[in-house]
Amino acid sequence: MEFAVFAAGPLVGKHLAEHGAEVIRVESHASPDGFRVHYPPFKDNKPGLERGGSYALFNDQVLNVTLDLKQPKGVSLAKQLVSKADIVIENFAAGVMERLGLGYSELRRVKSDLIVLSSCNQGQTGRRATQRGFGSQLTSMSGFTYLTGYGPGEPPMLLYGPYVDFVAVGFGLIAILAALDYRHRTGKGQHIDLSQYEAGIQFITPAVLDAQVNGRVHEPQGNRDPQAAPHGVYPCKGEDQWCAITVFDDDEWTAFCRAAERPQWRSEARFQTPAGRKTHEQELDRLIAEWTSQFDAQTIMQRLQSAGVRAGVVQSVPELFSCPQLVHRNQWVKLNHPEFGTFEHEAPPFILSETPAQLRRSSALLGEHNDYVFENIVGLSQPEVQALKDEGVIA
Repeated sequence: MEFAVFAAGPLVGKHLAEHGAEVIRVESHASPDGFRVHYPPFKDNKPGLERGGSYALFNDQVLNVTLDLKQPKGVSLAKQLVSKADIVIENFAAGVMERLGLGYSELRRVKSDLIVLSSCNQGQTGRRATQRGFGSQLTSMSGFTYLTGYGPGEPPMLLYGPYVDFVAVGFGLIAILAALDYRHRTGKGQHIDLSQYEAGIQFITPAVLDAQVNGRVHEPQGNRDPQAAPHGVYPCKGEDQWCAITVFDDDEWTAFCRAAERPQWRSEARFQTPAGRKTHEQELDRLIAEWTSQFDAQTIMQRLQSAGVRAGVVQSVPELFSCPQLVHRNQWVKLNHPEFGTFEHEAPPFILSETPAQLRRSSALLGEHNDYVFENIVGLSQPEVQALKDEGVIA
């Protein structure tokens, strides 16, 4: 069962559904998921309940029902659904589920061995637990934004995309699997209190440790690295074509100069040591950019990789769909959607040898599975379901 919005909760349910779980998403017409109505991209740039691109990508594989949880009958019906469930996922602010009458203490009365994942902004306890927020806010609080920018002294830059609510998804999946294992061994369920804020901090552990042990506060470095030089993204032949290149030690530098057919760089005194290359990094970047600009990015990458140098083409999003590695691993799965038509969905980034993911359906329409779920899973008759629709309970 999934009482969740945006990303931190729904993506957990999506990944479980990809591997065989029957996941039921609860929404309502009065308060649909924000990704449906507020966040682009939209099909043909026209907003609509079923035209949100983010919603479509983050909610495929799951069933969708609508309930008015502000009505007692809606809460009662939700509990009937929970009684059939193994897991409940929610990512509202702390206290919301309790106010609805669907908190963990109440739900465990419905099903004693239930596992509940609460993926809250800042956890279920503490002075800021009830504070509402979003990915950009939590990403900044977690330190990501402070470490991101063009360089020392430059203002921090807000990340686009890798917010901590996405980071929290992996931790949520692991926690659910651990709780399932515990239940298998003991017969007991439990409540998982996941803080998206704390999940984000896990991803800057080296900077946290350096500050704690050495008193050194990391600052934005742009494309630079404290040890590597060259270390950056360099222009290649053609419009907006780039290749990322990294060299850490003298052996890699020798291999780079050989691959670039620039032996004179290796013999220059200022570039002979890692410290010298760091000191003269701006001039080094200029020389490398002059060389890379003569070739297309794929040629640069293949030449350097063949020499044992770290290099990678900077791909645009459209190029990802034709990437031979991703195509080979079936990363893109075409599914049909009533509004979008056929488009590519992302498969999981891992393949289980015995139980690989099965992508069967695109994101559901709002309330698409009301009849199936309430009649076949809950066990109501068709007239009973219709009566609840007429009352606005299934709404």
